[in-house]
Amino acid sequence: MTDSVPPVRPAPTLARPPAGDIVLLGLAVLFISSSGPIIAAILAPALAIAFWRCMLGSVLTAPWVLFRRRAEVAALTRRDIRLTVYAGLLLGAHFATWIPSLRFTTVASSTALVATQPVWAALIAKWRGQHIPRRAWIGISIALVGVIVLTGVDVSADPRHLIGDALALVGAVLAAAYVTVAESARQSVSTPTLTTGLYASAAALLLVITLISGQALVGFSVRDWVLIGLLTLGAQLMGHTLINKVLSTTSATVVSLAILFEMPGATIIAAIALGQVPPWGVLPAAALMFIGIVLVIRSGSRTVPTETSPV
Repeated sequence: MTDSVPPVRPAPTLARPPAGDIVLLGLAVLFISSSGPIIAAILAPALAIAFWRCMLGSVLTAPWVLFRRRAEVAALTRRDIRLTVYAGLLLGAHFATWIPSLRFTTVASSTALVATQPVWAALIAKWRGQHIPRRAWIGISIALVGVIVLTGVDVSADPRHLIGDALALVGAVLAAAYVTVAESARQSVSTPTLTTGLYASAAALLLVITLISGQALVGFSVRDWVLIGLLTLGAQLMGHTLINKVLSTTSATVVSLAILFEMPGATIIAAIALGQVPPWGVLPAAALMFIGIVLVIRSGSRTVPTETSPV
């Protein structure tokens, strides 16, 4: 979290970032990469994990906002509040689909599929009437071929994986919608205020969904609570906070490309910690998606928001 209104993001170039930013980016990717494996290791219901991740994130960031941002909060317009709530609801829906996907498919497949978020963000931008460069369309096509190959491999391994793949893809689309709305909110709302508000909105939606589905919200083992705490402090707060910090001195393009290393990072962690070694057929599919997403991000279009955009 920072104290000042976030500066304008640097132009999307591939200039070498400062040495300190490289270290911070590496730590951020490590924290984010741990998300999928930690969730897969938690025995608590998936929706409960999603709820507590957002609720704890909101509770931990709220004191900072109320103490340092009181004037800003009081000055929020109806538009600011509406966009923040909408972004939070989309984030909650993203977690409500992606986290359960890890109950049906592998960490490798789920992480690779949810990483296609820039592809769907590009398509949303096109739907909104914005121009998408030719290179981005090539990347979208390559990434979608990778999605088809990966789902085919997963179905041949276990038909239940298709459920997880579908949930992860829906989660990617919702993540794209989330960053699109959150990027609009960020034009007038600082990162700390937006983060607290959208986490609270996401938690509210997830609470309703969890209660309707009949999943338990308490009664978990000490081990599960510890892992939920690590998930919140690591991927939820530290990972995205470090990304936020380096965006002031490193381009969004470089940061977005760095985040893509969550795909191999999560796969390696899951293989070591959980024994989840993906089928060899998943690797070329993930490689296709990786290449396609890189092309989308490197297309240079400011109309394609990525995970680095909102918080």
